[in-house]
Amino acid sequence: MDKNFDVIIIGSGPAGLTAAIYCTRAVLSTLVLAGTSWGGQLMLTTEVENFPGFPRGVMGPELMQKMREQAERFGAEILNVDAETADFGKVNALGQGEFKATGEGKTYQSRSVIIATGAQAQWLGLPSEQRLIGRGVSSCAPCDAPFFKEKNVIVVGGGDAAMEEALVLTKFAREVSIVHRRDAFRASQIMQQKVLNNPKIKVIWNSEVTEILGEEKVKGVRLKDMVGGGIREIGVDGVFVAVGHKPSTSIFQGQVELDEKGYVKVFDHTKTSVEGVFVAGDVHDHHYRQAVTAAAFGCMAAMDLEKMLREMNFASTIQK
Repeated sequence: MDKNFDVIIIGSGPAGLTAAIYCTRAVLSTLVLAGTSWGGQLMLTTEVENFPGFPRGVMGPELMQKMREQAERFGAEILNVDAETADFGKVNALGQGEFKATGEGKTYQSRSVIIATGAQAQWLGLPSEQRLIGRGVSSCAPCDAPFFKEKNVIVVGGGDAAMEEALVLTKFAREVSIVHRRDAFRASQIMQQKVLNNPKIKVIWNSEVTEILGEEKVKGVRLKDMVGGGIREIGVDGVFVAVGHKPSTSIFQGQVELDEKGYVKVFDHTKTSVEGVFVAGDVHDHHYRQAVTAAAFGCMAAMDLEKMLREMNFASTIQK
């Protein structure tokens, strides 16, 4: 077993790395299990224009690299290791948690944990889609809508998230089409009415995107008629996939309470159902899903964790 840390942060998106910055500045020995694909969703994003402090925008991977370097500057130990198991069940004689996580055959132990594993956008599973992510394919209208001023875009989906994406896009795009596999939305009635009453939005019913067209950027989509089976192509500049998100919580099942969708349940701001285990970012926040809100949750989780350790007088390196 490696050394015992004050805190293990599982995840390395804006929430995890911000938490690492705050924990290390509080002089807590901090390990970040960043994952082999570290950096979160922003590593798949091109230009980010809505993160404070970058008036000319910043590339997503560059922003995450800067966050990582900042955390490392203050002493965070960051390993590109996937956490494979978590054990939050052991309590010592003083009633304090002794938490473990494993990855690549090693076990890491800490006195507290921040879960910051995020949530993954569910994609359509098309090779052309994966190739064009960040080049006209997106899963976040609030992030990327300004890049599509006076352009034609489609939203794929039929739930509330798809309705919200479409409504955001109408503020920028020339025309927004919602492509849905069925002849009725599953979204709430109020969201449906907002969409159906918006003159900039049209709906393409009973249709499935089978391919996204374009080499360097999106040029159009190929659609299959789910009723008649016909194939047609339409020209568009952007494709927004809104078929849901899946929280990265599989290793936490049975360790902390999850809600019906698999997101970590939150108690008292950033606490989980296990004392000493905190949560930050999209792994519990399925409402905002923004880099800046994830970073804010990382800050809050770190501050709550430090306060707990101070009150327990149990952290090995906290300055008193």
